[in-house]
Amino acid sequence: MPATSPEQVDQLFAAALNAGDIDALVALYEPQASLTPSPGTTALGATAIRAALSGFLAAKPTIRMVSVRVVAQAGDLALVTAQWDLALTGQDGKPAQMSGQSVEVLRRQNSGQWLFAIDEPFGVGAA
Repeated sequence: MPATSPEQVDQLFAAALNAGDIDALVALYEPQASLTPSPGTTALGATAIRAALSGFLAAKPTIRMVSVRVVAQAGDLALVTAQWDLALTGQDGKPAQMSGQSVEVLRRQNSGQWLFAIDEPFGVGAA
């Protein structure tokens, strides 16, 4: 199901992540999008984003979107922020918790579907 509004992209991301569906996750990004999978690391393009998200899925994460809102929109571009909570298995095999406030730039495609152009899950404070 394609996102027909900027807010829906984060909801679809959560559903795909919780299902462990790498194809659905990568489909939410433009082919040349950027993702910051961890502070100080950038994945550029679909191949790098797939690799970053595949590694992340190995930790069996579950995410909950606490709130998603459009900060600003101009035509086919939207600035979105999402507050999220995440549970996963840490590298030591123990349960771990994370939370954050993302900053995202989304672009409406010719088809009307919204996709990530820039995804900063940890927000500007972690850069």
